[in-house]
Amino acid sequence: MSKVWFITGTSRGLGRSFAESALKRGDKVAATARNVDALDDLVTMYGAEAVLPLALDVTDKAAVGAAVSAAHEKFGRLDVVVNNAGYGLFGMVEEITEQQLRDQMETNLFGAFWVTQAVLPILRAQQSGHIVQISSVGGVAAFPSLGAYHASKWALEGFSDALSQEVTGAGIKVTIVEPGGFATDWGGSSATQAEPNPAYDQVREAIAARFGDARYAEPGDAGAALLEIVDAENPPLRVLFGTEPIEIIEPLYAERLKTWADWDHVSRIAQG
Repeated sequence: MSKVWFITGTSRGLGRSFAESALKRGDKVAATARNVDALDDLVTMYGAEAVLPLALDVTDKAAVGAAVSAAHEKFGRLDVVVNNAGYGLFGMVEEITEQQLRDQMETNLFGAFWVTQAVLPILRAQQSGHIVQISSVGGVAAFPSLGAYHASKWALEGFSDALSQEVTGAGIKVTIVEPGGFATDWGGSSATQAEPNPAYDQVREAIAARFGDARYAEPGDAGAALLEIVDAENPPLRVLFGTEPIEIIEPLYAERLKTWADWDHVSRIAQG
């Protein structure tokens, strides 16, 4: 039986890949984007019966509720909900403004939070459904100049982990996808740049030396990968997309475990 998807941020990048992969195999998609004109080609290719284009800025809570209701009314059910909308904010912690941080959290965290809250009554009534939160390797690891972005993704992972435990008896599944670098617009025109402080010029040079020549994979196969996840009888709570994340995470977790072990004597002193 075909699935019904609700996907945020489908105008390009990973969201577009997810929508196209679902539609190609005969699923139905409620596709959202801030600029709904960017979805015209999906409707032309797959038809109005399969695609519901919805204009949506996920920072508008009322609009989120209306979009979810429209999708449910159109298709009668929701099987896969993908919180993909988001952007990158680049700047050292000292450089970013309070408003930039708040805007980052509004989109990357509260947008996903509002969509999740809006769909839960529907999924609970169905006793089925799969919520997919698009996080990042940056939801587990952290790098200089991305402190605000990391804050949004670490928070997303925390509430999603708790959610997965809260809905186990309701037939609802939760998966946190942690991609590495893909050739999307996350760091391009959709990104926000803080005003640089010359005190961090050397840090920026080090970042450029480390990542400047990185070549990222196209997101096309990410859609096929997500189909594997949503079709699985027992999907993972967390899954890495790409080969880069495991290369970062394995040594990072080993170092964390070693540090906790090395300082265990202090942990015991704190306990009294």
